[in-house]
Amino acid sequence: MTSPKPRVVLGVSAGIAAYKVCELLRSLTESGHDVTVVPTPDALRFVGEPTWAALSGNPVSAQVWDGVADVPHVRLGQEADLVFVAPATADLLARAAHGLADDLLTNTLLTARCPVVFAPAMHTEMWQHLATRENVATLRARGAVVIEPASGRLTGRDTGPGRLPDPAELFEVARHVLARGADGRDLAGRHVVVSAGGTREPLDPVRFIGNRSSGLQGYALARTAVARGARVTLVSANVALPDPAGVEVVRVGSAVEMREAVLSAAAGADAVVMAAAVADFRPVDYRESKIKKADGAEPDPIRLVKNPDILAELGDIRRPDQVIVGFAAETDDVLANGRAKLARKRSDLLVVNQVGEDLAFGRPDNAAIILGADGSRTDVPRGAKEALAESVWDLVAARLDRRPAG
Repeated sequence: MTSPKPRVVLGVSAGIAAYKVCELLRSLTESGHDVTVVPTPDALRFVGEPTWAALSGNPVSAQVWDGVADVPHVRLGQEADLVFVAPATADLLARAAHGLADDLLTNTLLTARCPVVFAPAMHTEMWQHLATRENVATLRARGAVVIEPASGRLTGRDTGPGRLPDPAELFEVARHVLARGADGRDLAGRHVVVSAGGTREPLDPVRFIGNRSSGLQGYALARTAVARGARVTLVSANVALPDPAGVEVVRVGSAVEMREAVLSAAAGADAVVMAAAVADFRPVDYRESKIKKADGAEPDPIRLVKNPDILAELGDIRRPDQVIVGFAAETDDVLANGRAKLARKRSDLLVVNQVGEDLAFGRPDNAAIILGADGSRTDVPRGAKEALAESVWDLVAARLDRRPAG
């Protein structure tokens, strides 16, 4: 007997970004979800009922009076596995926070006992208004996942935070929240910092010393943390990946820039996960113009100096209530080198994985041993990098549970 399709209620409120949600709807239906679209009445001014019905394959209604015999204002919320509202306007967030029920969508939100996700989209001034921030805080305190909006071009000539995240990234949030279920928000109220990618140490305007890190593992950590309810700051070095939905992305280039960004963000964070591949050394000298190749002459040696050890510094300045996680990419003596690094860096956890030509860097899969300062060991078999990310957050959440929220 096959299991039923996951049931998703896709709420749509009256924002210009409603047209982007058609792509999210298609991703949900094509990946095997049974989606019922519930727009607010004014949302139908932006995208009409026939479009939602055609893409979802289900009837669409915005009113509690349609199909009264089936009691849709109660049944939809009761039967859903996930309610996902995109875009969530300032008005919709206010009505949801205050428990109003003046249309089918807000009725559904009141009856839902499944995970609820809001993807806000509005002008910057509305997002930053104290009333909206308090409404968001209220919804989060009640257990909803409210995704931070992206920054970028808004309606007209306005630019700033308030943009609906990319639909493909919203789909990833929906997928992760569904996978974890109603009890999956164990990082709610927590601020976590994740570093990702590989730093580059410039030699001249066109050359640098770098590494092969793609940032895939760090970005998987960021995405899964959002789905678990965390506020996430992602310090990203030289990564060609789309911004994860709901994540504050701080872009850096070199190890020195990463140190500054990580230490700044870590000051108020509950957990810091250093998944980036940070260069151990940088050139002593930077040439202002391109280094030329001289005929018949060997190039001058490149003199190197040590970069700051960000993970060790985090271990030195950590608060007692803070969890620090490091990564160790090793090519040989993986376990012995990992244990030595864990003791040296004073981290709570160290994720040790073997790297090489066809291992870890740039690949969608990973395997690791997670060592704990308490002597614990967790073996994570080869699988999707998201699976390793979930294992890391499981261990972080367990340690945070024993410490007060910041």
